[in-house]
Amino acid sequence: MAIQVGERLPNIELQVMGSNGPEKVQTGDLFAGKKVVLFAVPGAFTPTCSAAHLPGFVVNADNLKAKGVDSIVCTSVNDTFVMDAWGKAHNAEQIVMLADGLGEFAGALGLTQDRTASQMGIRSQRYAMIVNDGVVEMLNIDEKGLETTSSEAILAAL
Repeated sequence: MAIQVGERLPNIELQVMGSNGPEKVQTGDLFAGKKVVLFAVPGAFTPTCSAAHLPGFVVNADNLKAKGVDSIVCTSVNDTFVMDAWGKAHNAEQIVMLADGLGEFAGALGLTQDRTASQMGIRSQRYAMIVNDGVVEMLNIDEKGLETTSSEAILAAL
């Protein structure tokens, strides 16, 4: 079952790219004391994710922050190097590119999908949430498209 509004995010060790290479980060620390927009994509460099999902959050980063968001986090079941390269390719300096290389975070949230038939393995579902001090305030999941998980949908919800 997927995480629900009102529940606390699990504390999982993941990675971000630091100035000297991959750095470990605890999700509990990443979300503590902050209002965070967290969005997940099935895969970096995949068509919808690269053409619309991530770019929308890059374009609207300042608008989200103007509405009281402290941090914007993008996660995917990809390694740190891929997430870093994807962020750089889209000028996503204002977005934390959080690597969930083993899918542990997506699994703990109950938000995975099986894409083995298309040779992609177990991936994250496409979702977006508003998290306040580690607690989910809003969760939208899109099975197709970006109707409820786009930056515009999140801006409207704030």
